[in-house]
Formats: sequence, structure tokens, C-alpha cells
Amino acid sequence: MALQNTPAQFDYNSTRNKLILSEYGRNVQNMVKYICALPTKEERNRYAAVVIDLMGFLNPHLRDVADFKHKLWDHLHIISDYQIDVDSPYPKPTPEAIHLKPKPLRYPHQRIKYKHYGKTIELMIEKAKSIEEPERKRHMVQAIANFMKMAYVQWNKDSVADEMILADLVALSGGELKIEENINLNRVEYRANTHQQNNNNQNNRGRTNNNNQNNRGRTNNNNPRSNNNQNNRNRNNGGAKKY
Repeated sequence: MALQNTPAQFDYNSTRNKLILSEYGRNVQNMVKYICALPTKEERNRYAAVVIDLMGFLNPHLRDVADFKHKLWDHLHIISDYQIDVDSPYPKPTPEAIHLKPKPLRYPHQRIKYKHYGKTIELMIEKAKSIEEPERKRHMVQAIANFMKMAYVQWNKDSVADEMILADLVALSGGELKIEENINLNRVEYRANTHQQNNNNQNNRGRTNNNNQNNRGRTNNNNPRSNNNQNNRNRNNGGAKKY
């Protein structure tokens, strides 16, 4: 006689309740569910202490966490879906505090007039416009112009005329910040830096070659066998008879 397969004979994970904290397993969740159904609070407190010890044994890495006992008690309340009624040594957590979501960060939507200069230049210009001391204001405007030239060279990888930087400074400041036309900004051309680096590399190669040649000369002088062979050749050539 064939056995009839009825749904009650099989127990699948898909038919069970969802694991709230899977790191503790289903047995711990069933224990907590059993504790919630106990009639007296004294029994619930006694069984809850045993389950807390078991949870700490199953997750020994929590012992490295500061105040790990507090975390275990919070997990006990979470597993019980905040339904367990026991005397906890710590405040009972609330679902609102556990599932609190931070507010999304707003992306800064700021319009930058010249993106290769960046937003910092605009802030520096606004700060310079508010300075009342003429000498201090002049030094700050010149520093801003030098910074603008450096930023432009890094973006364009090429030299730039000072007149263009000064014109952009006037446009960004609304005509409030100006520098004398005969002033020279800091030289930060990309090509000049590249040529300087190439010259340094060539000088280093020249020093390396000279050191290698000197080392070869010292090696030959320190080899007496080579010197004796050379002397013998000279004697033989000098003592050869002439016919």
C-alpha cells in the first residue's frame, strides 16, 4: 500500500517563519518563542538568562565589541519581535530606533562659472571683496590670481597668458577685483616643468655613466695579471730582432 504524501508530513524552510537574526539560527528563535509563551515572569527571566549565554557562545566575536552584553539583550528583544516580557538589565529597544533610516544626503547643486578654477576660487573672491584694508586686499587678490594660473595650467597642460587670468578674475569678481597690468604672475608653465624634469633625468644618466667608467678603470688597475700581461707584450715587441 503506497503512502500518501500530505503537506503535513513535510517541513520546508519556505513554510517556516522567517529568521529574524539568521546568525543565531532557528533553534534560538524557537527558544525565544517558547520563553514568550511561559506563564510567569520568573520563569521567563531564568530561561532568558540561559538563552543570553547561549547566544554569546554562538557568536564569540561579540565579546570583542564594547558592552557586548547590551547587544545580546537587544538581539533577544529583536528576535522576539519586541514581545518578550523579561527584566532586562538594559533599556528595552524600540522598533523605531532599530529601523531608523538616516536622511538622504543631498547632492550639492552649485553652478560653477569656470569649472577649471573650481568653487574654491569663487569663495576666495567673495572673501577678498569683503576685505577693507587696501594692502591686505592687494596681496590676497594677487594670491588668488596666482592660484587661478596654477589651476588653469593643471587643467590645460599648457602655458597661459597673464592677461587671460586677469580678465577671468575681473569677470568672476564682477569687476570689483583688479590687478595692475604690468604685474607678472608666478611662472608655473607645464612645459617648463617638463623640460626641467628631462634635464634632471639626463644629468642623472650622465653621472651614472661616469661612475660606471670610473669603476671599470679601477677594476683594470686593481688586476695585476692584466698589467703583467701588458708589460710582457711590450718587452717582446721591443726586444724583437730587426733583419
